[in-house]
Amino acid sequence: MIRPRASETKNGIQGAFAVEIYDRMQKRLRDKCWLETEDVIKSGVSRGLALEIGPGPGYLGLEWLKNTDGTTLKGLDISADMAALARRNAKDYGLADRVEYVHGSGANLPFKDRSFDAVFTANSLHEWDEPQKVFNEIWRVLKPGGRLWVSDFRRDMFPLIKLFLLLNAKPKEICKGLIKSLNAAYTPAELKELTQVSYLSSFETSSSPMGIKITGIKK
Repeated sequence: MIRPRASETKNGIQGAFAVEIYDRMQKRLRDKCWLETEDVIKSGVSRGLALEIGPGPGYLGLEWLKNTDGTTLKGLDISADMAALARRNAKDYGLADRVEYVHGSGANLPFKDRSFDAVFTANSLHEWDEPQKVFNEIWRVLKPGGRLWVSDFRRDMFPLIKLFLLLNAKPKEICKGLIKSLNAAYTPAELKELTQVSYLSSFETSSSPMGIKITGIKK
């Protein structure tokens, strides 16, 4: 049974200082090629109009756009401050004409049925208050044949891996938030249980030493 989680970020990352710290952390991951852009593309999320849930500063989606042809993106973030930052970063990338960022909740996606060729999200699942509702909303807005890629930390990762993450987290102000995120994350068994009570029950769940993942195609 899925345990209640004590740590939730109901309104996302808000405020100039917090947003700036998170932006610096994500930019460092991008510069070190530690974002999961390649894995997103290898999963088949590589064409058409995609939705990114919880884009934060936007680097994953912007790198996805940069490395794919003829694609467009909509990003939805529960933090209005993050959505505003992602818009600025899109301009810096020269990709503002291919992406739109919207303030809103994944549990009530402001998009029509069967709107997207793909949906992807990295490290936001643990922040969702009602993941089953988000999963069902993802199913609703995906076109038949549309692809899904969801990735997050796993709470039960090996302690040495967790220590490695914390020791390498920069700027150091991010560590407190990272610990909360790791504690709020799901185990592989919990993730499987979550998908089984949603419309994503036919999608594949998998795990690695560091994280958990959902991938698949809407039939």
